Amino acid sequence: MLMDKVLQAAQPFLKDRVIKDFLIGLTLIACELDNGDVGVAYVLREELARGCLRIPLFQDIVGRPAAEVAGLILNGTDVLQRGAAISVLTAAAQQVDIPMDNSSSLFGLSFQPEDRVAMIGLVSPVARIISRDVKNLFIFDKGLPLDGVNPLLSPMEMQAEILPACDIVLISGSAAINNSIDSLLALCGQAREVVLMGPSTPMFPEGYRDSRITRLAGSFWARGHKKEIFKAISLAGGHGMIEEYMLKKMVLVG
Repeated sequence: MLMDKVLQAAQPFLKDRVIKDFLIGLTLIACELDNGDVGVAYVLREELARGCLRIPLFQDIVGRPAAEVAGLILNGTDVLQRGAAISVLTAAAQQVDIPMDNSSSLFGLSFQPEDRVAMIGLVSPVARIISRDVKNLFIFDKGLPLDGVNPLLSPMEMQAEILPACDIVLISGSAAINNSIDSLLALCGQAREVVLMGPSTPMFPEGYRDSRITRLAGSFWARGHKKEIFKAISLAGGHGMIEEYMLKKMVLVG
């Protein structure tokens, strides 16, 4: 599994770190480590069980070793536990030397007019940029209805047919949270570029070597703004509410 390798690559940055603060909002999960680094992960609300949930793990998560919580990416029993793991991993990744994404094109990619592109997890600003430059853009997002509002949305059951024929595939980092990342990558054998993108992307390049992923496009968070980030998330804020503190990063794999 890909996340086994990512977790292994993260170990030097998790060592001796503990959870200082933690928050589950309606849209995002946030974690602060004892060195002040903040990480964020997406909440896959559509995959949560209904009813009044109480998950004992989170009642005493503050003070736990970061490596222990990060390990939930492999053995977590639901999307909240795995989301917590991703928030810890994205926080720990702040110590990795990753350059800012200053590329003139989206993620440094070169799109061709004849390209077929797939996006797993809708990121509307990214979709608008891509759709004007390529032959086809297919978007898969389990959390969005196929109601005609977004004509680029494709049925989830079409992934197995469409992905193998795509030239470029963009996969949300949240695919690690719902355990779909390995099956998705298995369908991308013909793609010249596979990008793991978004704030839920654990930015540990060594963990992705020998995988089909060619580049990571994620986010770090500006130091000194933990209070503002946590407050926005606690009030059901999404990425747009904390974008001013986002440091966009991009690195090639391999």
